[in-house]
Amino acid sequence: MNFSMRADTLDRFRNIGKTNGAHLIVVGNEKGGAGKSTVAMHLSIALMRMDKSVGVIDLDLRQRTFGRYLQNRRDWAERYGVELPIPTEGRVSASELRNLDESEVEENARFQAVLSELKTRHDFIIVDAPGSDTHYSRLAHAVADTIITPVNDSFIDFDLLAEIDAETFEVGKPSVYSEMVWDCRKKRAGRDRKSIDWVVMRNRMSQLDARNKRRVGDGLQKLSERIGFRLAPGFAERVIYRELFPLGLTLLDLTEDGSSVAFSMSHVAARQELRDLLGMLKLPQLADTKISF
Repeated sequence: MNFSMRADTLDRFRNIGKTNGAHLIVVGNEKGGAGKSTVAMHLSIALMRMDKSVGVIDLDLRQRTFGRYLQNRRDWAERYGVELPIPTEGRVSASELRNLDESEVEENARFQAVLSELKTRHDFIIVDAPGSDTHYSRLAHAVADTIITPVNDSFIDFDLLAEIDAETFEVGKPSVYSEMVWDCRKKRAGRDRKSIDWVVMRNRMSQLDARNKRRVGDGLQKLSERIGFRLAPGFAERVIYRELFPLGLTLLDLTEDGSSVAFSMSHVAARQELRDLLGMLKLPQLADTKISF
């Protein structure tokens, strides 16, 4: 799979993201099941709980897990008559044109329109990218200010970032997703004189000190030094995340009226993981903002 961008395709990216305002965070990799939507949802609500305005875009046009999470939240708030912070959702649709170039032009215009609208009204925009290579995903990555890549403690997920030697577990050359992000970072620096901060977070981490967990951690540390991403503490594997999705709630909503989920010490620890992630991101708009949860 070739991720190099043609000159005519790059021209279509040039006007995207030019609107001043919101900090654009893309939660992405090219594998399903890494927890992207959970991260995107919790990050969105955390920022809103810190009095920041947030717009969101779900680019997984088929599964729309993030979009369904938000709809579950609206339904829950209406059912219990509770006011919950809910981000503004901007939606795009896939082009139905059969000519590839014309299709990309149309999708570029749709993405530009939604992004520009959200940027004029919000402090942050969070984009949940699909677990595959799509034109919309590449558009979003190319204009991101911050990219967050959740990966599970698995060499299946690690393979998305780099090859690994089966016998020595030495890290080899970067894989397809890393190459795509690296290409986007170079183009963004050349086009806008701005850098993309790439953060890889270990997600759904086992709380046991397993050998595989240590090997993945060592490999990520070596790879971060080689290709220039920052390694962030992630979220532990907790049943609560699966239970919260149909309710549309996050860890920050468990004390709301109507919530039937008993608040526990495990949830306190999970909130600390969210605080740690926010601290690691070093978002400039939060420099003087106290984390209030």
